[in-house]
Amino acid sequence: MTLKRTIALVALFATPAFAKTIAVAPGADAQERLQTALIEASPGDTVEIGAGRFELTDGLSLDVAKVIVKGAGPDKTVLSFKGQQAAGEGLLVTSDDVILRDFAVEDSKGDGIKSKGADRIVYHNVRVEWTGGPKETNGAYGVYPVESSDVLVDGVTVKGASDAGIYVGQSKNIVVRNSTAMFNVAGIEIENCYNADVYGNTATRNTGGILVFDMPNLPQMGGHSVRVYRNDVTNNDTANFAPKGNIVATVPVGTGVMVMANRNVHVFENKLADNATANVMVISYKKPFDDKNYNPVARDIVVRDNQHGRAGWAPGFEGGEQLAAALGGGIPPVLWDGTGKGKAVVQVREKVPVLSLGLPEPTSPTSDAKPAAVDLSGGAPIAEPAAVVLPPQMEAAIR
Repeated sequence: MTLKRTIALVALFATPAFAKTIAVAPGADAQERLQTALIEASPGDTVEIGAGRFELTDGLSLDVAKVIVKGAGPDKTVLSFKGQQAAGEGLLVTSDDVILRDFAVEDSKGDGIKSKGADRIVYHNVRVEWTGGPKETNGAYGVYPVESSDVLVDGVTVKGASDAGIYVGQSKNIVVRNSTAMFNVAGIEIENCYNADVYGNTATRNTGGILVFDMPNLPQMGGHSVRVYRNDVTNNDTANFAPKGNIVATVPVGTGVMVMANRNVHVFENKLADNATANVMVISYKKPFDDKNYNPVARDIVVRDNQHGRAGWAPGFEGGEQLAAALGGGIPPVLWDGTGKGKAVVQVREKVPVLSLGLPEPTSPTSDAKPAAVDLSGGAPIAEPAAVVLPPQMEAAIR
């Protein structure tokens, strides 16, 4: 980083001398008082939400830059949207340089916390939960930064999202770390993003643990350069409860890490175990599409140095049960659909069996599969993406 950029960033994050703290306590008129605080905050201010339970009837929004929204802790400051009348987010942020920390959002009708076009956004020590457990009627996403540059999700816990617990979409320069995703359809999902590090997380009891997808017909496509490493991705056994039509409604129960139609994704040094379909799946996008610029094939994928436990005893995709029976009761822990041969490079550099379904095209039905064990350890090394480096002030903000 140049000295000029460092000075600019320091100025960007500097707290004005007139910055103030706006304290909001629970009790009567909490909805109005909290929303008023978010509206009236000035850049540099802190909206301090007190300990207690806030019973809210409508979503909250923040569009002021350089504001800290801070509670007393995710088990002490609880924003409950059980009585929410509209179907929007619990909290929507549309401004830059915002820090969200130390509070919980429960039972929002829509997404828990969404930030859109909010650069240098920080989610730290936040909990989002649907307290009734996994249900199709739960909100789609727990924390949902989208269309942003420089995103930090740190120490977040999400339970019960009907799409993805932690979802980052169409963004650049992302770190998701030290977080826990449980009882969601997808635990953590990185979609149509450039440069992301996903590490030190626990993804368990979801339908699928960690997904790295690229989708057609979106403003930002061609997702690439993602590192998924040193995560605990185990026991993903929750039945898929996504509403029909959602892309994650197709994720098989018992998926550990799934890479779909993305480029230059490295999956390494993870603990992967007790995922009934597979510990790692590398697949193409399988639905018809009309986007001429979209590449549906996963390519330049590296799987290496992971710790594998039990997997593949009850694959949840069409024909999986018969395939497992034909292979002696289970499929290998790493599964590739086999598409993109001659166009894609998939490397598995670890001592575990790999199964290719041998599908000729991304849209080929599984009935066309010609499963076979494959050796994907060869080929020229694929360079690992560089580590994501966030502006230093983002890291300093959570110390």
